Amino acid sequence: MDSDGTQDARGTHANPVPRPAGPPRPPSTPPRPDRAPGVPPAAAPAPRASSGVAEWLDEERPTARTGIWRFGYRPPKAARATERLAPVTVVGMLVPLVIALVLWSLWRRGGLPYQFTLLRLFTPGDWWWGGTIASPKSNEGAEARVVYDGVFFAVLLYAMGRLGSWPHAVRHFVGRRPQPGRALLALLLALAALSFVFPGAFGVGWDALPVVDPLFSLIVLISGSYELFASPLFTNALYAAITLLVVWPFARLGGWSPYVKERLAARRAGPGQAVLAAERPRAQWPELRDAGQYEAAELLTAEVVSDRMNDVDCVRVRRAWTAGLPDFRDTVLRHGGAAWAHPSGARDLPRRSARHDLLTGQVRVGRWVAAERTDGYHDAGAALGPDVLGTSLLAVGPSGSGKTRTLIEPLTEALALQALTGACAVVAVSSPGGGPLGSDSAFDVIVRIGDPSSVHDLDPYAESDDPDEAAAILAEALVGDLDTVSAQSATTALAQLLGPYRAVHGCFPTLPELRELLEGEPAALSALREALAGDEVMRRELEARVRQTGTPGDAGRALADRLSLLNRPVFAEFFGGGSNAHRAFSLRAVAHHPLRVRVDLPERGHEEAARLITRLVLAQFQTVVRERRDHFACLLLDDATGAVTEGSVRRLQRLRSQNAGVVLALRTVGDVPEALHGPLYGAVGCRMAFSGITTWDGSRFAQTWGTEWVETTEVAKHTVFADQPMTRAIHALRKLVTGSAVTTDAVTVRQVERERWSASRLAHEVPPGHAVLSLTTVRGEHAPPLMVDLRS
Repeated sequence: MDSDGTQDARGTHANPVPRPAGPPRPPSTPPRPDRAPGVPPAAAPAPRASSGVAEWLDEERPTARTGIWRFGYRPPKAARATERLAPVTVVGMLVPLVIALVLWSLWRRGGLPYQFTLLRLFTPGDWWWGGTIASPKSNEGAEARVVYDGVFFAVLLYAMGRLGSWPHAVRHFVGRRPQPGRALLALLLALAALSFVFPGAFGVGWDALPVVDPLFSLIVLISGSYELFASPLFTNALYAAITLLVVWPFARLGGWSPYVKERLAARRAGPGQAVLAAERPRAQWPELRDAGQYEAAELLTAEVVSDRMNDVDCVRVRRAWTAGLPDFRDTVLRHGGAAWAHPSGARDLPRRSARHDLLTGQVRVGRWVAAERTDGYHDAGAALGPDVLGTSLLAVGPSGSGKTRTLIEPLTEALALQALTGACAVVAVSSPGGGPLGSDSAFDVIVRIGDPSSVHDLDPYAESDDPDEAAAILAEALVGDLDTVSAQSATTALAQLLGPYRAVHGCFPTLPELRELLEGEPAALSALREALAGDEVMRRELEARVRQTGTPGDAGRALADRLSLLNRPVFAEFFGGGSNAHRAFSLRAVAHHPLRVRVDLPERGHEEAARLITRLVLAQFQTVVRERRDHFACLLLDDATGAVTEGSVRRLQRLRSQNAGVVLALRTVGDVPEALHGPLYGAVGCRMAFSGITTWDGSRFAQTWGTEWVETTEVAKHTVFADQPMTRAIHALRKLVTGSAVTTDAVTVRQVERERWSASRLAHEVPPGHAVLSLTTVRGEHAPPLMVDLRS
């Protein structure tokens, strides 16, 4: 990284990564001598103004479930608590209410004797009609009726609330209300309850006797004296405690304490502290202000408000601040929103066809279908990001089902945008004859295999220095899909030739030269043997290869036959066999730089060679991503037919711990050897079944997704047989009138274990433009297999 904050995209060793022509970097205004120190220069305009960047930054992005589109996400109504009370809840409210009204009516009319009430416990002895121990004469006459009416009503109200569903109803109507409406509604309920418990409480004469007086009686019975009531402090404290106990449930229900604290804090805060107390929006860069970077924050805020920064710029600068890059303030003041721009100079893609949110790293691919089994995902957007791509994704669907249009292209576009922010490196491999993925200006490196106009070539050895590593990569590409030759024997045969050749020439042989050595060409082997004079170690390696040439089980013949597929005239200028005009590109560069790479496979007529190249790219990618890096690396294979081998599946499981992932698209699972079906589905964390798959392919998904326990209801009709003559006559008359026998329903509810998605449902119930998708994040969070509408 240079002092001005720019990056140079260089590969390993001394070979620089090609930098294609792209949008020029906006020039920054050089500092003038007459400018006062500390004054930032005028920011260069972005290549394309992004409207509403400030609104995009300030949009709330709550933490949602795996695979849900978080930008502008609001919990769907179906996923929230029901707006209406269930009929059972309403019945549970009405039945205790009716019983309470009947009892209260009988009580007021004298239908219930006082001896059968709970008041007998609080007023024993001779004071039943004359008063209580605490106030022997205060309840005489008609006043006693008022006292006991209040206590009986309080007991009746408590019993109604405990026996019925009134607590649930109160939480439904009051607990979910926002402040201050919730506090006001709870206050009204408290006043209504106090008016019944304390008769005359809101009139001239406050009378808390119906609640307090029975407690006074208990205290006197326990203590045996009246001296405590002679102290006004004791009686007032007891009255206050009883009142607080009555009001406390309503205070908790209405949230009075948090509301009062909030109002007091707002009143204490001055006009200048109001903005600091509230959370600053992201468009004002609060993290920079909290760290004291006020000048940089003001400059970036001005550029965001004036639309001189797009979403790519905002995420790139935010990533630079999070990474703690040196000279952050000086770089921002010099370059503004163009600071730390991508090595290509691009700050946006020329065209976007999908909805992206770079702040969360997501791309929207559709909408979760509102169905019974999609609880929590009703009508929410479906999105993918590095958190799920890190576990790799397998997509299966026939031609025309939309794998490229609805999945591979949006993912390629999203990862290319994230590469411009420095957070990702992407390698996209198109299908043979299927057309390129995205426009040429959206990539830094484009390798067109078999096209003479291609600027770049593909290094078959991934710029490796180790003969064993290079031999393993090439052996995986050449014979990884063969059952007749093991990968270990092929790797050994190649290493016995690559090591001696590199020891002599300082580089690995071209593919035509390697083929001659594998076939045992006498002239080539003799020349290499003579050049190894003095190097006994490499000479022994070569002699071992010569002894194995032509023997039964020799892997060299199979390797040479596969190399002949790439030794065609159309590939003469590729794989290191061309002139200096073709610059070899190594995938090892994606492990060090956030590059955007596209590999175009040869046109139709070279299907087997295209599959070999796909395996070569996959083997190189799985090898180079082992190196430590900060950005995410992803490989997208638009057609992974023939690319899945035993070795690639084994290495696929390690990618999630290496901050990398692979997206594999297949027309059918039959393109993968049957012995690898189970390991492949187990190696990937995300699985996607498109519309139109066969029941054979659906059975693999059904086995992988497993079963779940569901509740089923079975209704059986049984004929009623009457024993009495009159009943039999009535049944016969009913059968004569209705034409059907008298039956009764037998309802059986049980838990059964069923497949989440059966093979038949996947083959016949997924409509066109839809897919069933299951996701797993690198942290282990899961999203069950749910249907996604890819057209919305």
